[in-house]
Amino acid sequence: MGQNSSKPPPSSTQHVFTSESPVSFSPDLVNALQASPETDSTRSRDLELHIQRRVQAELERLDAEYSKRLSEVQEQISSAPDSTTESTLPDAKTPDQTSSAGGPDRKAAAEGDKLRDLGRQSVQKEIDMLKEKLKRRKIKEGVVKDKAAEKAKGEVVNCLRLNDRRPLDCWREVEVFKEEVGRLERDFLGKIMD
Repeated sequence: MGQNSSKPPPSSTQHVFTSESPVSFSPDLVNALQASPETDSTRSRDLELHIQRRVQAELERLDAEYSKRLSEVQEQISSAPDSTTESTLPDAKTPDQTSSAGGPDRKAAAEGDKLRDLGRQSVQKEIDMLKEKLKRRKIKEGVVKDKAAEKAKGEVVNCLRLNDRRPLDCWREVEVFKEEVGRLERDFLGKIMD
């Protein structure tokens, strides 16, 4: 036991294939296969690299196509005249839009108008959101600038620094601070409810 190895020693470096039907390969093919340094792992790695290169090329092509489309759309938007600078009343020189047949130029202009309107609407929504945030910030700034609350907070901090081993001795200062915070909350709710 233990004297024999679990694998038989390799008898030769030749590959032997057995088949039920007689198969004959030319000696050149057999020699080329035996001399080839490729293994299954190198073949799979080469295949993986090939796939990665093709995917990368496709991604670059899609990115270039997307960039081209984006620049075309931006160019259309920037080249279209801004309707806010034009008069909203119809001029005698310009034909009525409802009476025209609507050629390709008119369709492109209509699409540009839609894009501008969508852009205008989204910008207006963003402006309204920013205004609302500013209103909320002003209310918060009013709360922060209350001098009585700041004084009560400072007294609590000073007391806790002096009584770092006995923080329960600062109960009076904490109660004053709680009263100030309660007053600020009531004032804040009063501003919001009005």
